[in-house]
Parts: sequence; C-alpha cells; structure tokens
Amino acid sequence: MSARFFAASCVNEGAGRSDVTRHHTLPPDITVLERGWLSSNNILLHGDKPGEGAILIDTGYVTHAAQTLALLDSALRPGEGIRLIANTHLHSDHCGGNAAVAERHECPILIPPGEFSAIAAWDEDALSYRATGQRCERFSPAGTWAQGDVIHQAGREWQIHAAPGHDPHSVIVFDPQSSTLISADALWETGFGIVFPELDGERAFDEVEATLDLIERLNPAWIIPGHGAPFRDLPRALRVARERLRYFRQEPQRHALHAAKALTVFHMLEVRETPQRDLIGWLLAAPVLMNTWHRFFSERKPEVWIHEIIEDLVRAKVLGRASTGPFPRIIAIGN
Repeated sequence: MSARFFAASCVNEGAGRSDVTRHHTLPPDITVLERGWLSSNNILLHGDKPGEGAILIDTGYVTHAAQTLALLDSALRPGEGIRLIANTHLHSDHCGGNAAVAERHECPILIPPGEFSAIAAWDEDALSYRATGQRCERFSPAGTWAQGDVIHQAGREWQIHAAPGHDPHSVIVFDPQSSTLISADALWETGFGIVFPELDGERAFDEVEATLDLIERLNPAWIIPGHGAPFRDLPRALRVARERLRYFRQEPQRHALHAAKALTVFHMLEVRETPQRDLIGWLLAAPVLMNTWHRFFSERKPEVWIHEIIEDLVRAKVLGRASTGPFPRIIAIGN
C-alpha cells in the first residue's frame, strides 16, 4: 500500500523513499492522496479561513482505514480538521473509510441520491457489498449531494453533476474557476470503471457515453480520477475511453470477462494469499460473479470458467502460485 500526495508538491512515499517534485498545476487548496488498490484516491479541499476545516471526497477501502487516517493527518494543515465527508458513489473502495474518518473528525457524511434508504437501513443486498463479496463498515449519512447542488469551499463553487454509467448514482464534481474536475470512476487516464449495471442486464453503456460527453462539455484543464494520478490531457483520455466503450459495446462478453477478472484481483489484493480451492469456492459464492457467468458464459460449467479466469491471471502475472501439487496456493502480485 503506497500513496502519493499531489498539491503544490508531489510526494512519493512508496518503497521506503520520499521523492519530491514540483507540481504547479493543482490549485494550492487541493490535495490529492493517490492510493494504490484497494482504495480509491482521497481528495482534500482545504478551507481558506481559520477553523473552517477541509472537505474530504472519498475515503478508501475499510481494510486501509488506519492508513487513510495517518495519510490525512499528514496532509491536513496545522490546526485543520475535516468538516465534511462526501462520496462520489458508494462502492466499497470509495466509502469504506467513512466510519473511521467520521468518528475521528466528528463530521457529517454526504452521499449521492438514490441509495440513502439502503444505507440508512444498511441493506447489503440493495447495495453492492454482498454481491461483490466486499466489505464496508457501517456508517450513517447526514444527507445527499446531487445534480445541481453547489459546495462552497475556499472561495470556489464546486458543481455537482450526475454521472451514471459505472454506477447509476455516481456524481462528478467540477470547479469552473480552476477548471478542475473530480471524475471518480467516470473517467480515468486510461478508461473508466466497470459498468456494473451491464453485468445485471441493465443497459448502461449509453449512460457511460453521455457522461463522457458531459465531461467533454465541461472541458476541464485538470482531471482528478478515482484511481491513478491526476492528469491534464483530456482529449487523449476521452479518446481512450470512447475506444474502450466501442469495444465493450461490440463485445459485451469482453466487458463481462474484464469485470470478473478485476473483481477476482480485488479479492486477492484483500486476502493476499489463499488456497486455490478456497479462491474457487469464494468466486462460486460471489453473486456478481455467478450472475456474470449465467448471463455471458453459461455454455461452460462455472467451475471451468472460474479455473480459466485464475489461469489467465496467473499467466498475466497478476496472480501467482506460491506452491504446486494437489493443494496450490494463489498469491496476489502488486500493491
């Protein structure tokens, strides 16, 4: 687990070293904590008045909560606390640290509209946590932020825009003054997040396209994604994302396979190492994986399909085998 700080300077704290390079493009009141998987990036919008407090957008995965708190302690300014947590969407890697951060800083939480009742009741069937086999510590939202809302911070007016596709309820956040976009998983430098509604048979590729069109109209000079480093080359990122979208539309099975592999890797990055038979059992019990198999790959037995996924990831050196023989163990490779 490594993190990089982007603000007036960029600090790489990975591998026991600290490299500092100048970054003059991000406004000084914005700090981005670039996280390695499993956590999403965390974005701090600092205040400009004594005691105002910062706004934190997205809090990472629950197993990284202690690291998230430590990183925030390092990134907050002297005497500064967090006055508000706001989530771009409610996938576990974006809101898993909500409870820990809210308890530490005694601050409210805002979430996108659409799942407030499910979160208030902590209905893991209505949310994505049970389906994906991922974890999230229970938290209580104070309200929602939605299309058309504006968040005021440090003299900026952050506009909230609906950005369905990756998640039906996701939002993106734009500051016209600095032309900075917090794009969450709607746009990365090399694509976008899994289009989860498509795995359930709901048409959502059109919504991905509409969100990309919205981002093009906003025309940000600086994009802070949910994963990966902030970037500036919007035309290239949109071109890559649209090419990827065209490919997935033509070959929806490819999108489904990509999603299955990504969810497998996410699980392995959490557990780090497990007997292969246990990994197979977990995948066969994960509702989103079995729904994906049923909709796209049911011509093969589920055990065969799962075995093929594991073998593909091992060949790609995304996963590895710690032992061979009748009881091999699978290990995660990477952060």
